[in-house]
Amino acid sequence: MWYENVPIVSWLVLRGRCRTCGTPISFRYPLIEALTAAMFALAWWYYGPGALLASRLIFGCALIVLFAIDLEHHLLPNAITLPGIVVGFVFSLFTEPGWEASLIGLLAGGGALYAIAEIYYRVRHEEGLGMGDVKMLAMIGAFLGWQLAILTLILASFAGTLIGLTLIATRRGGMKYALPFGTFLALGAATAAAVGPNLLNWYLGLF
Repeated sequence: MWYENVPIVSWLVLRGRCRTCGTPISFRYPLIEALTAAMFALAWWYYGPGALLASRLIFGCALIVLFAIDLEHHLLPNAITLPGIVVGFVFSLFTEPGWEASLIGLLAGGGALYAIAEIYYRVRHEEGLGMGDVKMLAMIGAFLGWQLAILTLILASFAGTLIGLTLIATRRGGMKYALPFGTFLALGAATAAAVGPNLLNWYLGLF
């Protein structure tokens, strides 16, 4: 029934269980629904109506889905990242960051991670990054431009390193523990989209 799929409300009414079989419904579903609703409200307040709002909403939805899927399955579906690259570039033709920055961003973003993955493989003879991460950063570059794509990579790498060291220190993981880097890319991209220009201006102002 349609009323069993109303975001958040249905989960609360059903008390977190399927109406017919009683199987528990994970809390992550209403959590993601609430996060998406908050993202829509904040984006409307921050950007106002216009093409940039539409671009950021599509981008934000893609990041939320990629974050959740990579966290649980260590997978970044091509069905999201590849169309995302195209959509991000198309939006750049008539809104931020502009088509030149978008084109450089998708090429440099994907190219930078591909180079890192290739170097790691040649040195360690094992995969350190998947191609899903490469495509995701290319998508981020298409939506945000090359400067914020670089900032995203820095933020994601810092967060991933911090979490990795914490897991090692608490003996919950080792040097070869596989972290879902796409999850950190999503967090880094969300931060870059919201406050990235201010962070860049602050950093450049130090020199």
